[in-house]
Amino acid sequence: MIIVLKQNAQEKNIEQITKELESLGLAAHVSRGETTTIIGVIGDKTKLTGKNLDLMPGVEKIVAITESYKLANKQFHTSATVVKIGDVEIGGDKLVVMAGPCAVESRLQLLETAQAVKKGGASILRGGVYKPRTSPYSFQGLEEEGLKYMREARNQTGLKIVCEVTSAHAIELCAQYVDILQIGARNMQNFELLKFAGKSGLPILLKRGLSATIDEWLNAAEYILSEGNPNVILCERGIRTYETATRNTLDLSAVPVIKAKSHLPVIVDPSHACGVRAYVPALSKAAVACGCDGLILEVHPHPEAALSDGAQSLNPEDFEKLMGELKPLAKIMGRLMA
Repeated sequence: MIIVLKQNAQEKNIEQITKELESLGLAAHVSRGETTTIIGVIGDKTKLTGKNLDLMPGVEKIVAITESYKLANKQFHTSATVVKIGDVEIGGDKLVVMAGPCAVESRLQLLETAQAVKKGGASILRGGVYKPRTSPYSFQGLEEEGLKYMREARNQTGLKIVCEVTSAHAIELCAQYVDILQIGARNMQNFELLKFAGKSGLPILLKRGLSATIDEWLNAAEYILSEGNPNVILCERGIRTYETATRNTLDLSAVPVIKAKSHLPVIVDPSHACGVRAYVPALSKAAVACGCDGLILEVHPHPEAALSDGAQSLNPEDFEKLMGELKPLAKIMGRLMA
């Protein structure tokens, strides 16, 4: 539930309500908008039985929230969240592009890619060093060696870096190197991992699960938020359907639905959604037209030789061309690009 305060409510009213809630073992989340201040109530609402909070000074009304997620709910937090990573803002006026290889394969490969995506206009370098693969015999990643290459790439280019984590150990190690931790689709409902990631304090990029509903996705975000980490970025990366023409089915309706339900920024991953390089530009443009806050694209200097996901990776020339095509569309949507 949320407590909506009157416009003339004073700070002492907020403090009084907060203390009352805390005395009952509930948590209070205060959100101040331009015209309205609300207090979100977190915890077992049965403790409020017999308590007439609506009669307390400064209270306008009490609104029930039917969804199981609270902190991720737009009713709870009416203004859009902007996740700040240094001078990069996700959820603000700029369309943010993350780009890089599916897997970090070598120092040369990563540095070459970093220079290319920087030139093309990306703000964040993506790269996997822990690879949760369907087959145990597929390339599993370079782990800390790859993280060192990513740090070197950041030092050379100024790009922020994002990397997927698959375990508590990986989070502890990656936290020493990266700017954003990514929780992949296969781990979206690994609740212990979500809680551990939340405690890291780093921004978290949370990919939608293979067959997850939007409410399940937002509840997964709730696990991170409930650990006191407000910096969650949602990523639509396609869901599993009966269609076999593409790797997954990109659910672009998720973008406006998330915007209606939640204050969290949402980006789109057209590369994993379709699995086919030729389809990536069209899906990228469609995602921007739907109002996403950014894209995450797979780029490899030599896709034909990639150890992972070469079929869906753009080469540097195609990436730069796509970025040029996105600029006028982003402008129409009220977004800026580098």
